Amino acid sequence: MDPVIIVGAGPVGLALALALARHSVPTVVLDEGPGKDEQRLARTTVLREDTAAFVERLVGHSFGDAESGARWASWRSLRRKQVMRELTFDDASPSPLHLPQHVLTGALRKAIAGERLVEIAVESKLVSLEQDASGLTAHTRAPKDTWWRGSYLVGCDGSRSTVRKLLDIRFPGRTAVERHAVAALRTELPWPGEALLHRMPPWRGGGAEVTGRPLAGGVWRLDWLLPPRGELVTPDALVLRIRETLAGWCGGSTPPYELLDTGVHTVHHRLARRWRVGRAFLAGDAAHLLGALGTQGLDEGLRDADNLAWKLALAWHHGPHDPLLDSYQAERRAGVATRLRAADQSLPVLRGGGGLRSYVPGSARGHDALLTDGHVGRGPLGAPSSYAGSPLAPAPSESQVAVGTESGAPVADVQVTAPDGSFAQLRERLGFGHLLVVLVAPGTVVWERRHWVTAGIMPRLAAAVTALPHPAELLVAESYPGAAAHTVLLVRPDGHLVTALSGVRPAELYAAAEAAVGGAGAAAREGADQASGDEKGGDQKGRREGDSAQRGLAVRPGSAVQAGGQGSSAGAARPGK
Repeated sequence: MDPVIIVGAGPVGLALALALARHSVPTVVLDEGPGKDEQRLARTTVLREDTAAFVERLVGHSFGDAESGARWASWRSLRRKQVMRELTFDDASPSPLHLPQHVLTGALRKAIAGERLVEIAVESKLVSLEQDASGLTAHTRAPKDTWWRGSYLVGCDGSRSTVRKLLDIRFPGRTAVERHAVAALRTELPWPGEALLHRMPPWRGGGAEVTGRPLAGGVWRLDWLLPPRGELVTPDALVLRIRETLAGWCGGSTPPYELLDTGVHTVHHRLARRWRVGRAFLAGDAAHLLGALGTQGLDEGLRDADNLAWKLALAWHHGPHDPLLDSYQAERRAGVATRLRAADQSLPVLRGGGGLRSYVPGSARGHDALLTDGHVGRGPLGAPSSYAGSPLAPAPSESQVAVGTESGAPVADVQVTAPDGSFAQLRERLGFGHLLVVLVAPGTVVWERRHWVTAGIMPRLAAAVTALPHPAELLVAESYPGAAAHTVLLVRPDGHLVTALSGVRPAELYAAAEAAVGGAGAAAREGADQASGDEKGGDQKGRREGDSAQRGLAVRPGSAVQAGGQGSSAGAARPGK
């Protein structure tokens, strides 16, 4: 089987390649650049709890402990001189993760360097794309023309996506929804480790809004909201903004500071009409642009990668399954569209100024609460998408019960007991392609697994899990928010809750598992059993070695190659020009 081709080596493309590697799927990443990332401290990203956990699983370490990553102690919202809202973060309510984008990309590249299933082809600009019944052929222009054969292709190539243009997909939306002047500087502020949003600051030239977010090493990123159009940000004007803002926050005198980087960030709102055309998909900025009112476009791009990886892996290993692959667009496009709609509805209220709304009692606090939600990842502007209306959602059943997580939403990261008896966080068990079945069983934490694994309802539940149409892992949790004892949770490979059942209900658990994989479960089970047998017999090693050779398949001018997997031929490569 030919590798998956990923066009674009930004954070989304690299994360998708690593996620597919965890599912034993080989990939080729076509990088238009030289394979190095520009170090820009003024270009940072804020990752919410779910996306931070996703990338930390992929790279194998916590960014919060790294030199360039920062988690905030609290969030403070001010209006003029008044504190309007203050949030404190802790283990139960973790802070967003704030880090430079080149640090994130560098960590992903480092993880890929040790991953044999991922190949990065630098200086490879996509110029054409052809699809047929068994795969795709991508033509890149580098020092020499190259043809690549792939089973699927994902365009993660940014807002000016070549893949989107080659697929003739429209990208409607709004231009310059917001503009921000940005500066990264090293200084000391009165709120070490705390992020803040200051609306209508009282000093002259303060503008409408300024945000300060700390990074590691005493570095801060400051953003000033600008009028959507018209105002030019000259170096002198930006330095004046910096000095006035620092003086306003530090009692009237500007503290010493070192200016490290500057820029202007313009926010656009756009949404691709389609995210899938045959075997080609869009993800990240190629599929959507957003970012007004504190929301983060990269957050949504990483959610695209997490959602698509396990579905592509299932199709790659066990054959195409359109309902499952179609669910990627149905789920992710609907989630991003909801986020864009919430931002577009809020913008006139928050940015319109004046009007009767500004005199409504409590409106200022409501506005600050809404902006805070966008910045810290809560509410309609910031919370992760729920896939309650997904085509993969199971039919309602009599045994379905309500818990603290709605069906289709990301699960809470509770402690669980793994099959080997060790303790782990639930999110640590995600990303391996199998479903998770979690039994809520109070009291089990005080006993070793061997004492209760054969007691009570465990044998019946274990048998039900073994019989599921898709591979699943049985975990046990001491508790789960809103769940009663003996509640059984079914969780997708990307961490979204499928359903919660009261007790062991084998038939209903089976039906929910089959729905969660788009009805492809039986084929997946057969394929998994076959793969397991092959691996024991040594055939799996040979197949992966063949895949490893195919994923690096570069068809040079004048050569002929055989496409792998299904005996189809890529044909003779056309002569290079």
